[in-house]
Amino acid sequence: MDHCISPLSTLKPRITPRFAPWPALQSVTRRFRPLTVVVGAGASHCEFSSLNSPLDPRTRPGKDLSTVLQNHPQLFHLTVAQELKKLADDRELALSRMSLSAASHEACLHRRIAQLKEQECQIVVEDVMYLLIFYKFSEIKVHLVPRLSRCIYNGRLEIWPSKDWELESLYSFEILEMIREHVSTVIGLRVNSSVTDNWAMTKITRQMLGRVYVASILYGYFLKSASLRHRLDRILALESQDLHLSHRTSLHYQEMCPNGMKNLLFGRIGNIQAKYKGSSRLEKTQGKLSCYVMGFDPDTLQRCAKLRSEVAVNLVKNHCCALFGDDGTMSSPETDEVISTSYSSVKRLVLEAVAFGSFLWDTEECIETVYKLKEN
Repeated sequence: MDHCISPLSTLKPRITPRFAPWPALQSVTRRFRPLTVVVGAGASHCEFSSLNSPLDPRTRPGKDLSTVLQNHPQLFHLTVAQELKKLADDRELALSRMSLSAASHEACLHRRIAQLKEQECQIVVEDVMYLLIFYKFSEIKVHLVPRLSRCIYNGRLEIWPSKDWELESLYSFEILEMIREHVSTVIGLRVNSSVTDNWAMTKITRQMLGRVYVASILYGYFLKSASLRHRLDRILALESQDLHLSHRTSLHYQEMCPNGMKNLLFGRIGNIQAKYKGSSRLEKTQGKLSCYVMGFDPDTLQRCAKLRSEVAVNLVKNHCCALFGDDGTMSSPETDEVISTSYSSVKRLVLEAVAFGSFLWDTEECIETVYKLKEN
């Protein structure tokens, strides 16, 4: 049995400068176990990139950031912030020149330059976003699964170690319950399945595996968005209840005023309305996240599930094509190949995808603090 083992990556983060837009790195030494992909006997086809990820940076700034991440991780977030600031300034400069030349004979030229600069920045930001996601995986000591075309031998794929505990440790209990239900639904494995069930073999096409992976990315993104919305609604409901209690106190003062009947009347009406609205919202938000999500109307559901930026859409597409397709696409004949794998390996891919979607939401937020992303 051959084993394809990625090179060890040892990151030793130090304190990040306080003007970096991301949280300071903890002063601890992080050591990562390598991802091992077990394949059948014979010559190994697994070749891992230096970052052990399916997608390699396509731009010079992306490759430079990759080098910083591997050799000087303590400077990674600072370097990312500087690169995003440079991109934002370059784009703004190109747009300014386009505006200034709007009435001149060079207007067409500067408009084209601005379009090319926007496209160039989009690709660089995609590399930056991908490396930020990779960094978040490295924080929990999980490597992204490499390209499957390099790891499938004789139609068989096994991914080990599974890293289930690390990938599940990211979430609260109620979110984890929803993720386990999702895993059970998409791979047909019971939530509390036995070890024997987990290691049972199944057959699936690479294309179908890719679709499950994409759906799980979107589910992770949706859960992140919905959980934050749930938390915000809870805070607003509690504040509304506090406002209601404060309003009742003021009414007691009005009752003691001899000529305050008009204020007292309108005060009581407002108090009744606030009490009705506040309690209704509080009851709605105090339940589980799963119940809260079930109450979404179609528009809210779509807003939470939709990727917000074009960069995120392109990144998901390119990452999945690199992971599952031989030629960088999901439409190659090889994607119809039926592979044999264990339920444990499929679960590993699904949990990775859900985490990828959650991290994607986070990185969009981080990048938006410096560089304005183009909406999807």
